[in-house]
Amino acid sequence: MTVEFWFLIGAALVFWMQAGFAMVEAGFTRAKNAGNIIMKNLMDFCIGTVVFALLGYTIMMGEDTLFGLIGIPNMDLFTHFKAFIASPGNGDFTAASTFVFNLVFCATTATIVSGAMAERTKFSAYCIYSGVISLFIYPIEAHWIWGGGWLSQLGFHDYAGSCAIHMVGGIAALVGAAILGPRLGKYERDENGRVIKVNAFPGHNIVIGALGVFILWLGWYGFNGAAATTPSELASIFLTTTIAPAVATCVTMAFTWIKNGKPDVSMCLNASLAGLVGVTAGCDAFDAIGASVVGVVSGILVVVVVEALDMKLHIDDPVGAVGVHMANGIWGTIAVGLLANPDAPAGLSGLLYTGDFRQLGLQVLGFGSVGIYAAIMMVITFVIIKKTIGLRATAEEEIMGLDITEHGLPSAYAGFAATSEDYSVYGEDVAVVAGDIPVAEAVEVKSVPSFNNTVIARSTTNVSGDVAIPQNQEAVTFTKIEIICKEARFEKLKRAMAQLGITGMTVTHVMGYGSQKGKPEYYRGVLVDTNLLPKIQVEMVVSAIPVRDVIEAAKKALYTGHIGDGKIFVYNVDNVVKVRTGEEGYAALQDIE
Repeated sequence: MTVEFWFLIGAALVFWMQAGFAMVEAGFTRAKNAGNIIMKNLMDFCIGTVVFALLGYTIMMGEDTLFGLIGIPNMDLFTHFKAFIASPGNGDFTAASTFVFNLVFCATTATIVSGAMAERTKFSAYCIYSGVISLFIYPIEAHWIWGGGWLSQLGFHDYAGSCAIHMVGGIAALVGAAILGPRLGKYERDENGRVIKVNAFPGHNIVIGALGVFILWLGWYGFNGAAATTPSELASIFLTTTIAPAVATCVTMAFTWIKNGKPDVSMCLNASLAGLVGVTAGCDAFDAIGASVVGVVSGILVVVVVEALDMKLHIDDPVGAVGVHMANGIWGTIAVGLLANPDAPAGLSGLLYTGDFRQLGLQVLGFGSVGIYAAIMMVITFVIIKKTIGLRATAEEEIMGLDITEHGLPSAYAGFAATSEDYSVYGEDVAVVAGDIPVAEAVEVKSVPSFNNTVIARSTTNVSGDVAIPQNQEAVTFTKIEIICKEARFEKLKRAMAQLGITGMTVTHVMGYGSQKGKPEYYRGVLVDTNLLPKIQVEMVVSAIPVRDVIEAAKKALYTGHIGDGKIFVYNVDNVVKVRTGEEGYAALQDIE
């Protein structure tokens, strides 16, 4: 009872991984498709549950037939429910527990494909191929490995699914992304169709992506550990499941730091998942050294495969599903034959520990046969869908975003469009961000030409308080000050200008970008060209107020200590004309009637 209870808790943790996959995929793609991605990750579990309950489970776990290739389908879940829930399932667990556990594993296989085909797949097509994976592809190959099929009879070892789940899902992702084609604008081609430039499409919310990785890591303790039947076995599995992804992430951090000049955030997140995938097949067969080796290889492999797929093969995989799941699923499966320690709970003999090639040969046979089967079935599935209902959204739908075109959802973030008012409460800034960049670099000042030669005449005030024309009218000059700043600092800038006596300004919302000090920026190894950001452009013309006072007040209001706080441009102005009254010069700047 206690073991089965933990088995079901582990199944619940694996189900929670659906949230992790949804967050990773949404965060690594663009905001206009976030709702579509959430819908896909919801529906692949729900559709998978329906088809797995109907036939998938019994194809996987039913009585073996046809030389260990497939289980005999039946409807006992619906026709003999009482007997079904009490009947033995896999190992020490009942059929009901085994059904739930394998269901959540099946859903994981289907959801891996979603990320590689994100942002351009028709939702109807996704529903169909997700159902096919859960009904036929996963149940049959999982029967070979876990349902008493031919691979399990030979001694092939895949404890928690590097091969059966991750490699299969990754192969489906590769086939789907290749047949579907890249997102619009991802690759620029010459007149001969040769790719001449690869464009980066940064994910819209890496924070959400990171949350997804942490959710997945937590769920992986259930993914790998749920089938453990003793405390010592469970502890060993938790140990290897922690070491491998941690090592993989450290290796990727160092690798991308050396390669690109800075550690790549999204690649490190991928690396954590890659290490988890790599250790999954042999989590009960590795020791601490073996798990560390798995992590080292996974950390390098994920970067190499993600970048090669994008920049060499020109297959567009927005979330790195192929590099994480297929490449490391294969590596993890082979690693069992190399690094299995006889002293670990599984008791297997790896080549590097015992010199025995047998387990390595079985592992190669297993991943090869399962991989060929999955690739053939997915090619057939995607080609049929493409030739019938169509696999890809139209160009117009892709440009507008699948949220609005597929689901009628204007935005997954309605109510979160930031305005300047969002950054202040009762006239006070919500937060002050502090940095260490000198103010001269954070808020640049450019004179066009230099304002140092500008002559500002002193003005006088008459008895009634009205502003008078300066006594030396000929000495009056006018200066236009143009400020580009962050939206978050506008209210503070406006108050600073009001304190100087500036009562009029023109404010425009603009978009812009700039490369700081000529340093290139990379996203997942690809050079980032432009990243338009919302800014505020403020324009004002001053005469009596010293220009230096305006600049210093603006710099003080805008400064947070980070490069990109803003720029100030200063121009000489020949004349000012007020259209309504016809006044010119200094008088045109006054609002007093």
